[in-house]
Amino acid sequence: MYKKRNIHRINNNINSDIIRLVGDSSIKNGIYSTKDILSIAENIGLDLVEINPKLKPPVCKILDYKKYLYEQKKKKKQFKSKQTKVNTKEIRFGPQIGDHDGKVKIKSAEKFLMRGDKVKVFVFFKGRSIVYKEQGKIKLLKFAEEIEEYGKVEQMPVMEGKRMYMIIAPKKIITK
Repeated sequence: MYKKRNIHRINNNINSDIIRLVGDSSIKNGIYSTKDILSIAENIGLDLVEINPKLKPPVCKILDYKKYLYEQKKKKKQFKSKQTKVNTKEIRFGPQIGDHDGKVKIKSAEKFLMRGDKVKVFVFFKGRSIVYKEQGKIKLLKFAEEIEEYGKVEQMPVMEGKRMYMIIAPKKIITK
């Protein structure tokens, strides 16, 4: 339905009279007339591709355009596959959390860290519980100590509004 537009200008779509030729073609790099280089590229059976149109004169290469696009796509895909996406999971509790509830939170944090996710643990202070800031900080530090085997503290406890948080990163990333 719609024709896919080329990213680069090729062959007759180059609208400059002179170009700077670069690359590993049989022709020496330098500044040439577009018509001359275009006829040479046609004789070889390749395309004249404008690589950088912003420069004066624009930079062009003689190459097989479809093969060039394929290689660019392949490089992009390879680069994307090497990237790892790190999710951040949140665990929330109050400053007066019980031992059993704390152990449940620790188990879930361990599970997240083993998967390779970061964990943002925060103590939420409601109403007058804000007076227990020190108790909240102690809870966070004990939490970090409990899961020391699976993760390391990336950011120490910080107070932000009515909550104090700490970020824990996994020690070793295990693929999902």
